[in-house]
Formats: sequence, C-alpha cells, structure tokens
Amino acid sequence: MVKYAELDLVFQALCDPTRRALVEQLTLGPASVSELAAPLPMSLPAVHQHLKVLERSALVRSEKVGRVRTCRLELTMLDTVQDWIDARRATWERRLGRLDTYLAALPPETPASINQEKEQV
Repeated sequence: MVKYAELDLVFQALCDPTRRALVEQLTLGPASVSELAAPLPMSLPAVHQHLKVLERSALVRSEKVGRVRTCRLELTMLDTVQDWIDARRATWERRLGRLDTYLAALPPETPASINQEKEQV
C-alpha cells in the first residue's frame, strides 16, 4: 500500500519547475551539483536547497567523494508514484467505461422529445 505522506513529499518536490528541471537533467545520468547548477539562473546554494527537497522526497540520492557531491535519480520512488497514478487511471477507466455502457443503453433522443422537455421547463 502506498503511504500518502511519501506521495505528498514527491508531489510537493515536483511542483517546483526548478526541481522538475533537475530531475529531468538527472534522467541523463548522475551529475555533480555544479553540473546541475550550470544551466540554472541561480546560485549554487539555491540549487543545493532544491536538491535537499528532492532528497527528502527520495527522488534523488547524493554521495560526496572528496569535494564533489554527485546526485543520481532514485527510480524506486518514481515507480511508486507511477503505480499510484496507474491505479487512479484504472479506476477512472472503469468508471468511464460504465458511463459509456449506460449512455449507450439510453434510448436515442428525437427532436420531438427534446422540444417536449424544453416546453416542460
């Protein structure tokens, strides 16, 4: 079962465009904080703060070797989010399928029946 607190942290982390850009960049492979910060119009400490949010949400893992901190995408949490989204999609597809079946079983409306309904209102 998915823990909603974990999902809340992930969606909170991904609601920011800078953090989404960092995740997108990490899909290409591990990168140092400096490499992640290079294309962004902000300071290195600001990027580091965004990475902390991503680490708290378990989307990113980092390790420091010497003076270089390397970040990598953590796919486990993304798989958890995808499973949650797939379950919501399946629920809505079933509901919409039942609605489609119900609507298909209704008698077709004729122009006369539509006019009668308008007159009654």
